[in-house]
Amino acid sequence: MSIEATKTLEELLKEYDTTPIEYDPTVDGDEEHLIRDDLLKEKERMKDVITKLKEKNRGERKVRR
Repeated sequence: MSIEATKTLEELLKEYDTTPIEYDPTVDGDEEHLIRDDLLKEKERMKDVITKLKEKNRGERKVRR
């Protein structure tokens, strides 16, 4: 690490503010977990739809393993 890089790091640390930052729901996304839950529910619903369509498409054919 060069001396110039150390000086810039020291300058950055001088500007560092140690006061705690408060949680702001409008900025921090308080409803983000709800969006994730909706997406997971939609994924499960689509998985069920695809499974039913595959079963319907298979018809009387048997799966060999």
